[in-house]
Amino acid sequence: MTDTQPQSHPRGDDGRRLTPKERMTNLGIDVVLFTFGLLMILPLVLLVANAFKTPQEMLSWPPTIIPSNPTLDNFSAVLAETPLLTWIFNSLAFALCSAVAILITSTIAGYVLAKFPSKTMGAIFAVILATAIVPFEVYMIPLYFAAQSLGILNSLWGLLLGYLVMSFGIFLIRQNVIQTIPDELLEAARIDGAGEIWIFIRIVLPLLRGALGALFVLAFFQAWTAFAWPLIVATTSSSYTIEVGLALFQTGFTVDLGRLSAASAIVLVPSVVLFLILRKNFVQGMASTGLKE
Repeated sequence: MTDTQPQSHPRGDDGRRLTPKERMTNLGIDVVLFTFGLLMILPLVLLVANAFKTPQEMLSWPPTIIPSNPTLDNFSAVLAETPLLTWIFNSLAFALCSAVAILITSTIAGYVLAKFPSKTMGAIFAVILATAIVPFEVYMIPLYFAAQSLGILNSLWGLLLGYLVMSFGIFLIRQNVIQTIPDELLEAARIDGAGEIWIFIRIVLPLLRGALGALFVLAFFQAWTAFAWPLIVATTSSSYTIEVGLALFQTGFTVDLGRLSAASAIVLVPSVVLFLILRKNFVQGMASTGLKE
């Protein structure tokens, strides 16, 4: 008696049945990617685990991943002895305001550069791309003197001065506009009597939801992890961002690993939550970014 049930075989994207060699190649790629994924996650796992360890267990050898005697002493000490919540609030305000500002500047600039092409616009876009390879440290000192002359040092406005525009954000939005918004759609709206502002708000922005989500994540993380600029702009402990505050756990000769791990574990929460909420938009926005024009 023969088995009449259909057999399932691995197939490629084109529907073709994969050969044994292709299946082994795919398996090898999956193993390599899985290994690299574990290597990337392992430091985060050790960080969270160290936050619950005693100083003796943290320095023991061989190191343990799961704490044998979990404790919350590191968390209580950090919250009691440092203004950690203030630093987190400062970083959240800085990152959110910077992300919103970058969304506004990148969306307007990217749309104009994509749908109003000219030699002048091409030259401006080339300059914008060129600024992406210039390290922030090159113009950090002139920017500091500008903030000083404006009297905005040690304030949120001073922090935002260096994080209002992102050249990659302009490139990201421009490419997404080219790929996802046809000129015929905009011309049809203009024929119906729609103004440019109405077209931008009611047509362009809804079609860029994925790209805007991806850009928001990138801009938020850029400001959230900023260190050099907040370090020179913020001059008092109450105005520090979280990255500057974490550096205080390290002195010239010692590092308080327990409290540093506890504080770092707390800092991971907003980043993880934001990425989980916007992960679909992030992947969609980055996948829609092409070089074809």
